[in-house]
Amino acid sequence: MKFSLIICTYQRPVSLIRLLTSVEKQQCYPTEIVIVDGSFDDATEKIFKDKSFENLQYFKVSEQQRGLTKQRNFGIEKASSESEVICFLDDDTILEPDYFKEIITTFKLSADIIGVGGFATNENKWIKKDKTKSYDKNKFYEFEGYIYPEASRNRLRNFFKLQSNMGPGRMPEFSHGRTTGFPMTGRIYEVDLLIGMSFSFRTIIFKTIYFSEYFEGYGLYEDADFSIRALKFGKNVINTKAKLAHYHATEGRPNKYDYGKMVVRNGYYVWRVKYPKPSLKVKIKWHAITLLLTAIRYTNILDRSSVKRKEAFTEALGRTVGWVSLIFKKPKLTTK
Repeated sequence: MKFSLIICTYQRPVSLIRLLTSVEKQQCYPTEIVIVDGSFDDATEKIFKDKSFENLQYFKVSEQQRGLTKQRNFGIEKASSESEVICFLDDDTILEPDYFKEIITTFKLSADIIGVGGFATNENKWIKKDKTKSYDKNKFYEFEGYIYPEASRNRLRNFFKLQSNMGPGRMPEFSHGRTTGFPMTGRIYEVDLLIGMSFSFRTIIFKTIYFSEYFEGYGLYEDADFSIRALKFGKNVINTKAKLAHYHATEGRPNKYDYGKMVVRNGYYVWRVKYPKPSLKVKIKWHAITLLLTAIRYTNILDRSSVKRKEAFTEALGRTVGWVSLIFKKPKLTTK
């Protein structure tokens, strides 16, 4: 099965070279690698003058084409028409040697599988359940013989009966799902949402849909939006054997105020893509959870670290402004 790898990058030459080095070690190598660089400087371009990678094409885009969703759409246009699958990776990830082998094997299992996501091992917080112990359901989430320690925000959601009753990767009617991911079981799980750091889709769907340019710049939740729209073509799954590490490089990320606004406004947008006509009860629940999470972020100001206190305040302020802005101007959904 021929497949293309698209990596959209922005001001992260060191992270990118680490990723590409891990791609070189793959048991199943991409038919082509398309690098779409939106950086302001030429530091990323220079790395390809010193080192070459098999089947790699490098593109430096203009300011008008800069931004994650625009760069992804640009990469899709440049990808080979012979590719059956297009894989996307964040530039701050590092792959285990059998990553692509597992991704392609998953697609071969069924024609109904339209999207496949990978598994970030360094973000896994699941613990094997001790069968001799009992666990407080408000403090631990249980799944297939594993437990996940609930963060304070989830404990409060549990207390106020605002928690999702669906499994990981699923979006309930009120949108705020579980963020636990899956334990390292080696199994494949059907989901609604795939994570943009590591997802792949059959090429055929790009004849009908593309990444929405509503998500400008950093594009928070653009992956959720695309995953939801891809569901009309088939199933999305996560293969916990398709392993990688995700390091969340700080370069190129928005400030905390803008991030806070995105959390609320982009979150609202994705919610309405999945559920365009929610009931009044569901609407109240979405807003209640949004305000609760904002309030929790304000309490983080009590952290002793001055840097974290500033980040907490600016993000909470951004969330507040984002929520108030929904009263006056709600996001307009795109049709494709």
